[in-house]
Amino acid sequence: MKILEINDLKKLAQRRVPKMFFDYADSGSYSESTYRANEADFNNIKLRQRVAVDMSNRSLKSTMIGQEVAMPVAIAPTGSAGMYHADGEILAAQAAEEFGVPYTLSTMSICSLEDVAAATKKPLWFQLYVMKDRDFNKRLIERAKAAGCSALVLTLDLQILAQRHKDLRNGLKAPPEINLSTFWQFATRPSWCFEMLQTKHHQFGNIYGHIKDVTDLASLHDWAGKQFDETLSWQDVEWIKEQWGGPLILKGILDPEDAQIAVKTGADALIVSNHGGRQLDGAPSTISMLPSIMNAVQGDIEVHLDGGVRTGIDVLRARAMGAQGVYIGRPYLYGLGAMGKEGVSKALEILSSELDTTMALCGERDINDVGTQNMMK
Repeated sequence: MKILEINDLKKLAQRRVPKMFFDYADSGSYSESTYRANEADFNNIKLRQRVAVDMSNRSLKSTMIGQEVAMPVAIAPTGSAGMYHADGEILAAQAAEEFGVPYTLSTMSICSLEDVAAATKKPLWFQLYVMKDRDFNKRLIERAKAAGCSALVLTLDLQILAQRHKDLRNGLKAPPEINLSTFWQFATRPSWCFEMLQTKHHQFGNIYGHIKDVTDLASLHDWAGKQFDETLSWQDVEWIKEQWGGPLILKGILDPEDAQIAVKTGADALIVSNHGGRQLDGAPSTISMLPSIMNAVQGDIEVHLDGGVRTGIDVLRARAMGAQGVYIGRPYLYGLGAMGKEGVSKALEILSSELDTTMALCGERDINDVGTQNMMK
């Protein structure tokens, strides 16, 4: 199969990855209306085609929170990436490092902070979920510092977990329980099984072994299920900022009023995000909310975006509307599931090529010059 677009990687991943893990990434909450809108609403944004302009010597290089990036794209934090492919977080981080874009490791990763940091040379970004166990949060922040992470991405939109029907029907767990359904899924995915047997990474590496009462799979799931903090407030953001002391990015902003509060925290950036359509079903798409959030913050904080980015054209659309950079979750997971590290690299190459061509056809040579002038009014 010739791989020309992200959707080609998606098809390969679906063939290779057991259904429960493929569905984990390729789904949203409840009716999935927000999940679908994230992707569909990008197509409502039309670009201006320009001709007879100099398109030579193009550059996609930019910055995100002051850090140089090969293109304005970062890999989003995704839980259980190590179930999409053996050692998934390590392989994805290595691919991102080689390409020159940031990799954000999830709190709920399979490979631990220490394992991923040891396998890479450039600093990671680390995503933090706020748990009721503040001592665990404090120790996790200290571990991120010790691992040399250069930014902390604080997720704010998971105080309570929305229902994702596919995950419940599939009995999703990491590692999975063996029953008739899972046995059939694994039996039809032999290459995935073989690779999983070669790795030691099967648990949530940032949690397992770091909590006193968590000694087995059952206790791990019991602890994690009770730990997301429904009382999370902006005061907690201030506490985390103080504990971290470095660049801080706030993830999960979808309302202009919340964006204005985010500015007041002194964070370095916010991410316009609805958790990939996996939390509030019926919420607007992220790209549709970007203009009002840009207007609300008036340039007082760097604005990033995730959700629905499937092409380099989408990257340019978001950049033209004011986002300094975007995050990709599903596109890199499709690549990871399809081809491991090579697949993640391929996903980044596809996005870069599409972004470069689209920028040129819009009459621009430098991604930093792209703006509202490149959009149809």
